[in-house]
Amino acid sequence: MDFIPNTRLDEEELLKVVRASSIDELFEDIPEKIRLRRALELPPSLDENSLISHMEDIARDVKKGSAIFLGAGAYDHFIPTAVDHIISRSEFYTSYTPYQPELSQGTLQAMYEYQSAICELTALDVANASMYDGGSALAEAAKMAAEATGRKKILIPKSLHPSYRQVVDTYLAHMGYILQEIEYRDGVIDLELIEEKVDDDTACLLLQQPNFFGSLEDALGISEIVHRSGALLVACVNPISLGLLQPPGEYGADIAVGEGQPLGLHLNFGGPYLGFMACSQKLVRRLPGRIVGKTLDTAGKEGFVLTLQTREQHIRREKATSNICSNSSLCALAAVVYLSLVGKEGLREVATTSLQKAHYTASSLQKIGFERLFKAPFFNEFVMDSPIDPIKVNEVLLKEGIIGGLPLGRYYSELPNAMLFCVTEKRTKEEIDRLVRVLEGIL
Repeated sequence: MDFIPNTRLDEEELLKVVRASSIDELFEDIPEKIRLRRALELPPSLDENSLISHMEDIARDVKKGSAIFLGAGAYDHFIPTAVDHIISRSEFYTSYTPYQPELSQGTLQAMYEYQSAICELTALDVANASMYDGGSALAEAAKMAAEATGRKKILIPKSLHPSYRQVVDTYLAHMGYILQEIEYRDGVIDLELIEEKVDDDTACLLLQQPNFFGSLEDALGISEIVHRSGALLVACVNPISLGLLQPPGEYGADIAVGEGQPLGLHLNFGGPYLGFMACSQKLVRRLPGRIVGKTLDTAGKEGFVLTLQTREQHIRREKATSNICSNSSLCALAAVVYLSLVGKEGLREVATTSLQKAHYTASSLQKIGFERLFKAPFFNEFVMDSPIDPIKVNEVLLKEGIIGGLPLGRYYSELPNAMLFCVTEKRTKEEIDRLVRVLEGIL
């Protein structure tokens, strides 16, 4: 057998191939301040046994059990041990897109159960077999609504997650759509502005409930205004909140999306996460991704099939509803396992406990000098005005093993001292009281 010799391009040949005159030109898009102008300072290599011992030493030095009061789209909820155990079984853990679906009955059934759970949560007719994450699911929903209505204008409230707004803008920037921002008043959408901006060219409004500030929007009132002009309502929801709050289908949302991370997925330093999407029956043909259905075979036995496959890998690209080419099957499986384990009453208990502890925390912070910025009702997140620079506050908290709230000045210049706090059912009274004591000490 002939071996292909190992070829290696020198610097001059490499630059010639990429058509750059110098290394500096090659990396000119990288800001100078973050370029490394020295050799990497790496320790000597270790054998496997030594490396394991070294990592164990590091792990012992890492602070464990930090009390997390940071949310803003990723939440520290309790996850039953059975969730990780079930999804780690080999028949699930190695599963991927079923290209021969009839041979993947277990995978298809799991996705069917997941879809059914999302439909029940959102009170909508049909759900797909998962999206990438909450932000991209929202962007897909905005595009879906625009195509369904044949209209160009998409209304994006400023109270919607800033990162989600960026994702929507990135997705739709070159598609000819017009994105219009709606200001907030007292932490919620200004209904008068909606009345002014909604017209016959409006495709949809993107509503987050609860919104980025944790405040509860007047979803029914917004729905009525939007639908009067023939536009669609896209609701981006926190799935845990649906244990208490009215589901989007009941206040007239045509499409519901959200981030599924709270449903049994660890924080994982930001991913992988799960985007869920559901819609009304009239929009089913425009739903991106795939839909798993249940049927009977020729022998009368129950079976599962890929009912709709509108992604670009299955049909000609120009006829695809979206270019999404995969899904988050394992994450979706974790979500349906979590929902099955906690059940309806358990989900309501998680939501209720989170709400009660959040309100206790907000009340306690007000007593020591923090001020609630918005009067609107909230679920488990709320905005406080800090008497001290929020970044310095978080630096002190971190030294005490507490992860504080999100400084909002980075996203909202008009809120320089605001902090977005989150409280889930995992936070104990002792942790909340310790947060308050440390903050009182700072003040």
